[in-house]
This record gives sequence, C-alpha cells and structure tokens, in this order.
Amino acid sequence: MPRAIWKGSISFGLVHIPVGLFPAEKRDELSFHMLDRRDMAPIGYQRINKETGESVEWADIVKGYEHEPGRWVVLSDDDFKAANVEATQTVEILDFVDADAIDPTYFEKPYFLGPLNRKSAKPYALLRDVLASMGKVGVARVVLRNRQSLAAVMPQGRAIVVILLRYAHELRKPDDLDLPEDDAGVGAREMELAARLVEGMSNPWEPAKYRDEYREDLLRLIEQRVSAGEDATPAAVAEPAREGKVVDLMSLLKRSVEAQAKQAPKPTARTKKAAATPKKGQAKATPEAAEAQRETQRKSRKKSA
Repeated sequence: MPRAIWKGSISFGLVHIPVGLFPAEKRDELSFHMLDRRDMAPIGYQRINKETGESVEWADIVKGYEHEPGRWVVLSDDDFKAANVEATQTVEILDFVDADAIDPTYFEKPYFLGPLNRKSAKPYALLRDVLASMGKVGVARVVLRNRQSLAAVMPQGRAIVVILLRYAHELRKPDDLDLPEDDAGVGAREMELAARLVEGMSNPWEPAKYRDEYREDLLRLIEQRVSAGEDATPAAVAEPAREGKVVDLMSLLKRSVEAQAKQAPKPTARTKKAAATPKKGQAKATPEAAEAQRETQRKSRKKSA
C-alpha cells in the first residue's frame, strides 16, 4: 500500500471520517539532465545566498514572509499547521452538486482518499455509495502544502477520489478569442456528413488503449543513438508539414466517410444469399422488412468498423 502523504478526515455536517490522502497519478516522464557541452558534466542546481553568493544547506533554509522591505516573519512547518489546525487536517465538504455540473477545465490533480482504520470503513463506504447512487459530488476545501485548495470528492469504483480544482478566478474566459458565431454558415448536408463520421468513429471509453507515442518515439531515437555509439551523427529532423491550400469542407467530409465505409467488412456471397433466402417455416420478407434488415446490417458494420 502506498504511503499517505496527508492524514486527516472527511467532514460534512457532523460526520467525520478518518482518511489518508494517496497519490492517484504516476508521472512517467523522461528525465533529462542539463550538461556542460564541453565535457558532458552534469550541471547542478544550487541554493545560493543572494547577498554572499555562497551555497546554503537545506538545514539552514527557513521560510519567511516579507512584511516590509528587508523585514521578515519566519514561519516553521508547525506554524503553518498551528494557523488553523482543523483546516490542515480536514477535507471539509461545503456543498453537494450534480456529478456533471463541474466543468472539466476546473479539474487539476487527482488523489485517492482511503480509510485509516477499520472504524472508518463503514462511514467511508456510506459516503462513497450514497454519492454514487445519487450522482452527486462533494465540493470541499482542503489545505495541502500550505495552500488551501478547492476540491471535488467523488466515488470511483470502491474508492473515493478527491480532485483538486482550480478557483474560478484562475481560469481565463474565451471572450477575447475570435470564435465563430452559433450560425456560422454550416449547412444541413455538412452536419449530416459530420454526424455520420462521428457515429462511425464512436467507441466505448477505454483509456488503456491510448499511448504516449511521442515518448515511445523519443525513447526509440535515444536507443538508436546508444546503439550507434556516442559519436553518432544526429539523425535528420523531418521538416514540419507546411500549411497547404484550403480544402473544401464538404470534400473532406465525403472522403472521410468514404474511407470509413471501405474499412467496414464487406458481406460475402454466402452471407448475401443467406440473408436473401428465408429459413424453413419463415415467411418471405416484405420489402419493408428487407429494408429494415439492411439498415440493421449497415449499423452493425458501422459498429464493427
């Protein structure tokens, strides 16, 4: 079990549920170091005293607030906690809102909340299950790393997830963008073709099937350099695609839909004959029924594509 980075409780009304906060994301970024090009020696990051120019050890570093130029109030970790003990130890739910009411642009960073002991298991499960059954999300505030954040408390399977939210004033509005009006000249035929394309590309949400292809390509390039030796000539960089001529929207939509149709599995002569020949004891299909059957087959081919 991962180590809790924070311990406290979920609070709503008079209910308090002891919980721990656990990371819910695993960053998998490639790590690059800054090097001196002359001898390939790593360049370190130093903590420098701006007055003396000397490096400072972590043990000698404190946090201070400059209340006047050159005058500081020094605060320790205990001071940050003592400022409001309850705030630093509580995920305080302020409101419950519909699960789809929060705009995705507010979501910032996810964490798991887990019960700290057996006594908190039942109220933890109660909160999780009632949120799931009612389709609700708790809007809470929590203090992490000396900063109070807004958060969404929501169920995810058997777990409760808390996602830090951005405040409204931290989000920019699109008012300054040159956006098209609602009536931007889009025709009915264009909408029909676009809808067919979207329908043909619609699939269940399976996040595991998406990969960081750029990271994989970058690793492949690094492995090629390693295999070729340190003196390998840098690989030629592909020229970025130049902006081409403007293509008619209808033409693009038609070509996309046609390409999609070609990928759909075509019925064989046997399946066509079987579809046309009624089974024993089955009445011959009427034209309306045959058309309905063909429509069902078309939908089936779209889903399989």
